[in-house]
Amino acid sequence: MNIGSLLQGIAALAWLAALGALGFVVFNVTRGRKLGSGAPVIVAAVVLALLLTTVASGLVFINPEERGVVISALVQGGVRPNVLTPGLHWIIPFAERVQVYSVQRRTYTMSSVAAEGAVQGDDSVQARTKDGQLISIDVSIIYAIDETKILDLNVHWQNRYENDALRPLARSIVRDVASQYGVEDIVSAKRAEMETTITNQLKDALATDDLVLDDFVMRDLHFSAEYAAAVEQKQIAQQQAEQAALVVQTKTQEAAQVRVTAQGAADASVIVAQGAAQATVLQAQADAQALTLVGNALKGNPDVLTFRYIDKLAPNVQVMYLPSGNPYLVTLPQPSGTLPVVPSATGTITSTSPITTTTTTTSTTTTKP
Repeated sequence: MNIGSLLQGIAALAWLAALGALGFVVFNVTRGRKLGSGAPVIVAAVVLALLLTTVASGLVFINPEERGVVISALVQGGVRPNVLTPGLHWIIPFAERVQVYSVQRRTYTMSSVAAEGAVQGDDSVQARTKDGQLISIDVSIIYAIDETKILDLNVHWQNRYENDALRPLARSIVRDVASQYGVEDIVSAKRAEMETTITNQLKDALATDDLVLDDFVMRDLHFSAEYAAAVEQKQIAQQQAEQAALVVQTKTQEAAQVRVTAQGAADASVIVAQGAAQATVLQAQADAQALTLVGNALKGNPDVLTFRYIDKLAPNVQVMYLPSGNPYLVTLPQPSGTLPVVPSATGTITSTSPITTTTTTTSTTTTKP
């Protein structure tokens, strides 16, 4: 409560007191009582009430977020040239009055939701796109009064600037800009560009009507039921295509993994084969070297082979039969003395010691002692 309101309250009380005193005096007069000191009391109460009312009417307090335009019957043009700034001011009672305007930011919303917008019901902006689609656009306009043009605003619009200036300008510009874009552009890539274009045009238009645009927000887009169904089908098809591409990618990765596994197995087989071949070569080289060593050893002592041959015979072997006319596997040692030769009709029988060998037409028998 400011001081002007306080004085107006006191003035109202003073008027009540004056009326009460007047009623009391009238009551006494009708009873035949003397007026006494009632008249001065009434006059004092009336004078006080008039004084307080006059002072209260002349005092004006402007809040920090407000500016005041003085409407005066004493000034040419009917308006004081200076705007009242925040604080306490004095105007001429009963000859001047103050029109107060708020300079704080406001939000004007046009929405399809009944309780959101300044106008009840569906108040969204209906527009036709470049390709003929009907869309509904929910918008919010954040604006303020231009403090430097409050006097002009008071002359041109007074308190009608929202309904008579802001609203029609915004709806017209939104429709014009939307008609320059296709519905696909508005939905996706060029929505921000469209919003920027509307903001710039609306800012210039409101500036000519003494308003300052702080921001323009394109809140939501609504489409016809047919187009919404088409968009939904397109999204479903796109998702299915993406899913199919993912399946193909998965299969490709699995095939690549199989190829890598097969290549690894092939490489492993090659490595194993190479290792086996190298082992065979090494074994053959080792065998050759061993045979060479054995051959070299036998050159110096050939009887070792005969000994090994006889040693490998089974202990219970007494007679061996060899085909007639075939040489012995090893050269048998010959006795130092003359061996007896026994004539035979079919061949020659030769006896040796300690091993006896018998040669017949069909076989040769070697006897081990």
